[in-house]
Amino acid sequence: MRHHELIKFAIIGGSMMILDMAIFYSLSLTVLEAKPVIAKIISGVLATIVSYVLNREWAFKNRGGRETHHEAMLFFAISGIGVLLSAAPLFVVNNLFDIRSSADVKQLVIIDFILGYIIGNLLQMAFRFWALRRFAFPETEMDSTGSAAVAPAPAPAPAPGELGHN
Repeated sequence: MRHHELIKFAIIGGSMMILDMAIFYSLSLTVLEAKPVIAKIISGVLATIVSYVLNREWAFKNRGGRETHHEAMLFFAISGIGVLLSAAPLFVVNNLFDIRSSADVKQLVIIDFILGYIIGNLLQMAFRFWALRRFAFPETEMDSTGSAAVAPAPAPAPAPGELGHN
């Protein structure tokens, strides 16, 4: 594992968390007060767009042998799953426990932060780092013509009986 990729990914993630929070709280404390999950999805989508550019140009700049449109499609599909993962704790608590009707603004801000930015971000961050490295920005190898080619997926480990000895 390349630690410099993880560090850059974390810096971008932290920056996008601040952007996401600014958008989320601007929406959830005003025009989308009754719809925090919608506010979280909007803020997540906007942060994801900025994240693609930063990850492509900085964190994973030495990776990827895919065409840009294919890479972008994979990035946004993976990130879309990440946005849903980060909104899931907020969705569960708001829809199963109806906390918005009984909590004041200060309590809602704290609850939303814990659910959307601690629990939700941990879920989506782990998933996105694994999936982006694996699918959107895979390792590249040079082929016989000197062009970059996407590295093949590792072969599965042989079963114990297939090792050549019994």
